[in-house]
Amino acid sequence: MKTFNHKIKTSIWISLGMMLSIFASCKKDEVMGVLGTAPEASAIQFTATPTATNPNIISFKSEYNGINANWDFGNGSSSNGKEVQASYPLAGTYTVKLTVLAAGGSVSTTKTITIANTNPAMLSDPAYVLLSGGLTNPTGKTWIIDKTEQGHLGVGPITSQFPDWYQAGPNEKASNGFYDDEMTFAMTATGLKYTYVNNGTTFANASNAPGIGGPTGSDDPTVNYTPPTNLGWVLSSSGDTKYINISNNGFISYYLGVSQYQILSLTADEMWLRSGDKSNAGNAWYLKLIRKGFTRPVVPPVQKPIQPANLTDDFQNPTTFTWGAENMDYVRAYDNPLKFPVNTSAKVGYYEKRTGDEGQYGNLNVTLPYRFDLTAKNKIRLKVFIPGANDFTKVKPTVAIKLQNSLLGGNAWQTQIEIVKTILPSQFNTWVQLEFDYAGSAAQTLYDKIVVQLGGEGHPHPGIFYIDDFEFK
Repeated sequence: MKTFNHKIKTSIWISLGMMLSIFASCKKDEVMGVLGTAPEASAIQFTATPTATNPNIISFKSEYNGINANWDFGNGSSSNGKEVQASYPLAGTYTVKLTVLAAGGSVSTTKTITIANTNPAMLSDPAYVLLSGGLTNPTGKTWIIDKTEQGHLGVGPITSQFPDWYQAGPNEKASNGFYDDEMTFAMTATGLKYTYVNNGTTFANASNAPGIGGPTGSDDPTVNYTPPTNLGWVLSSSGDTKYINISNNGFISYYLGVSQYQILSLTADEMWLRSGDKSNAGNAWYLKLIRKGFTRPVVPPVQKPIQPANLTDDFQNPTTFTWGAENMDYVRAYDNPLKFPVNTSAKVGYYEKRTGDEGQYGNLNVTLPYRFDLTAKNKIRLKVFIPGANDFTKVKPTVAIKLQNSLLGGNAWQTQIEIVKTILPSQFNTWVQLEFDYAGSAAQTLYDKIVVQLGGEGHPHPGIFYIDDFEFK
């Protein structure tokens, strides 16, 4: 074993010596100058040739054989490759920029091309008119962030087509210099013009903010920024997918370091866009916009019929409705912890309040296909068992039943009626029959949802409870 180890060490030293000899025999330029030198700007040339079938479509070819060729066509679109094409539906003069990546670095050159005539057929895509109002509206159409809509700013994985990770709530970004931005798309006889008015500040993604002079940091900043005035736009397609391309590094409101936006949906009044993220290749961002001046019509909710409630659940036999468990743990038909009057049932409902922020507002709930006629039926009965082992310095020995209007969604609590019962220490570890009387609210006809909540709300502490024999009939 000693001899084998000695041979390995000897071989390593011989190999290292040979490598050092090889490097020593190389010239300095051969080792340090592997990348070579960047080409002269004069060597970067390209041709621009109108296609035979349409003079408004130009074929470009780089005459330098570099590692990569990147094109900015001056019309809001860009591409990569030695030979590419670009469309120019509108007459005008365009500055095309070619950037070649060579062994020693990158070099750019520009050339102007002139498109003699507008080709109306190339503007037949309805998206041109929906975005700008068309050639008959030379002042263009102005868009703003749809601040009252859920998900007007959102983010998700690049592999998805939906903001799975985050959606901004209505008016959530009101203090970020985001909602006063105006984006105008115009079509004129001289070109497609894009105007971005930010009223002095732009809301920027934290990772990309330095691209417009913003700070580095972990929070999205509001950046003092003056947008350029020489911005254009054009539509492009890849299969059935359409994109808005903005020239000269222009962007739409929230700065992400990108200038291309996938159109997910577009009408005359509303637009939903998806884009990449220059600093985070795994992210896809989403923006919802509306036409400036557009007010989304309010559709009155369809009222449910009103009727007396007729609900029972003994938590073991089939019933006509199903409880929903929101941020808590629920087991139906759980073994009764104490078969003793007032409850000798074999099975009951198990209710566990979760630990942490997630469980602060946990509850059991059910929404019915009708509104409750509280003039006819207005009492809810429920049996509860609260174990004395709970830490009542943290969790509350309370039972609350709330009637809510489900049409209000997350704001249903704002008009709810709630009755709370407190279980006394002498009632711990035994079944207690409770009654919740809503006769005082009999004139109310809003409610179609029942919420049952044990252990209190607005705190992160856990608790275990049991319920049985629910009645509202």
